[in-house]
Amino acid sequence: MTFRASKQYLFFTACVFFAVVLSLAARADLLIEITEGVDDPTSIAVVPFAHSGAPIGIDLASVVSADLTRSGRFEVLARDAMLSSPRNVTEVVYRDWRSLGVEYLLIGRSELAGDELVLDIELFDITTQRLVMSQRVQNVSREMRAVAHGASDQVYEKLTGIEGVFGTRMAYVSVTGAANQRIHRLIVADADGARPREILRSNEPILSPDWSPDGKHLAYVSFESSRPAIYRQNLATGKREQLTAFRGLNGAPAWSPDGSRMAMVLSKDGNPEVYVMDLASKGLKRVTRHFSIDTEPDWTPDGKALVFTSDRGGQP
Repeated sequence: MTFRASKQYLFFTACVFFAVVLSLAARADLLIEITEGVDDPTSIAVVPFAHSGAPIGIDLASVVSADLTRSGRFEVLARDAMLSSPRNVTEVVYRDWRSLGVEYLLIGRSELAGDELVLDIELFDITTQRLVMSQRVQNVSREMRAVAHGASDQVYEKLTGIEGVFGTRMAYVSVTGAANQRIHRLIVADADGARPREILRSNEPILSPDWSPDGKHLAYVSFESSRPAIYRQNLATGKREQLTAFRGLNGAPAWSPDGSRMAMVLSKDGNPEVYVMDLASKGLKRVTRHFSIDTEPDWTPDGKALVFTSDRGGQP
């Protein structure tokens, strides 16, 4: 086998493997089992929040409790174990919470005023009997869950020193239907999976969704034209733009930190290589030049360099 033929065989094998993985993924539910958290999670009680104004139809405190529990860093006290439900500092009985082994107590008061939901939260250190945080979180009423996630972020950062991500969103691809009737959906949802919204539906695979830095756009790969193409879509308007549809591989889009460029993998010149597109001019710059397969580029935080996967050492 010649060297050129061997490389073509390697690329063909990679494509076949990729197709098999896609097939298997479409046939099975993804199950991720979390078996460990931190060794000594912080004990916290999240009391049901008091509310004034029109009913809001959502238990904000339950959302906060779920967020903190999912982080693995907190052990949230069950509501039926609480001895009281204080609404302000004068109603906090520290000895009761201390007897329950609680380290921190979170109380809150929400108010719906017109089209705005306001949530005031207070975090108490039970050991020192001190108020350690007082914050206000607010948003338009249709974003009620965002208010709860914002409160979770405030508590998480205060007690861990790490910025919370409960208020972020995720993009993922759902595949349903029988083997010959697959439906692929690109979906955006809250970080906890709530409020899923379908962005795109197709009978062909959708791959590699990637967020723009401002969270207003998604880039992804779609096979709707019977071959891969990279698209950019505005999430607010639904407007989409095809960025590349070269012959061969068009894949792995990755936004630069400033949102002005996009790294991607193209095989238009015969071999999978990393390119960078200027999104304003659509100009392309080839970054890698090697007979090996280069793929999955990503940017360094300062946007000055790229990292990528390659089989130059004989394996990825």
